[in-house]
Amino acid sequence: MVLAACLCGAAALAHAQAWPARPLRLVVGFAPAGAADYVARSLAEPLARALGQSIIVENRAGAGSSIAAEYVAKAAPDGYTFLIASPSSISVNPAVNPRLGYSARDLAPVSKVSASPLVVAVNPGLGIHSMADLIAAAKKAPGRFNYATSGNGSAPHLATVLFTRVAQVDMVHVPFKGGSPAMQSVIAGDTQVTFGTPPSVLPLVEARRLRALAVTSRERSPLVPNVPGMREAGLPDYEMSFWYGFFMPAAAPPAAIRRLHEATQGVLQLPEVRQALAREGTETVGSRSPEEFAAFVAEDARFWVRLVRESRLTLD
Repeated sequence: MVLAACLCGAAALAHAQAWPARPLRLVVGFAPAGAADYVARSLAEPLARALGQSIIVENRAGAGSSIAAEYVAKAAPDGYTFLIASPSSISVNPAVNPRLGYSARDLAPVSKVSASPLVVAVNPGLGIHSMADLIAAAKKAPGRFNYATSGNGSAPHLATVLFTRVAQVDMVHVPFKGGSPAMQSVIAGDTQVTFGTPPSVLPLVEARRLRALAVTSRERSPLVPNVPGMREAGLPDYEMSFWYGFFMPAAAPPAAIRRLHEATQGVLQLPEVRQALAREGTETVGSRSPEEFAAFVAEDARFWVRLVRESRLTLD
């Protein structure tokens, strides 16, 4: 009996050490070609090499990324399904809608992977060249300006809500299922302005299909050096940035969480990964441990939840 118990224990240990033994699934809560999708796909291939298994990137867009977050929260807790998420999935959506099918407690933080400011951009045909122009035009026509975002409760949504409060303007929110369709609506003239993620906005700015007015950090960002920060743009009291991170189901094996964390830290140091994200205005930022990332998420949630409450934001 003792020998059998030892053999069973050894088999269980070998099984745990073998993770991952089959392909993994990385779930993205937004449509293809947006920032979350770009970051996920930039990391997936080198991460697959580090883990020795392929990684399938799966887009499950909708409901401000809540669909993807709930899917991963309820996935089999075996370590083979993980989520790339922003504050919208983890902090904002549960605060806005307590009836969601998941909460932050249902997802285990693994590591932060990136951070960046947002970019304020408009349709070039509007004749708006600065934040001062945008504020003046919005005040002249309250409720006539539509702003596009990647979804209700997303970081771009909350960033614009904060802007309307600080600048004291009235604009109408038009949510989409991702950054890419939101950008296309501004290009088409269906909406006029967006607070978008750099990977979604900057290629279109370079192609002169959108005009960048400012980044949402207080000072200029080295990631987007040719665009003024909010202080320079005339809004010194405004500042906002956002991040992406990896999460697993809460009951995922600790060994899988640790292994994914370790592999992620190695991938974030690769020059080709850092350069690929930097080209899109995004910085690679890791976490020293899953516990450190969990502490960061808990502290960061206070800002987002306070903004939700002060703004009386709903998903109606």
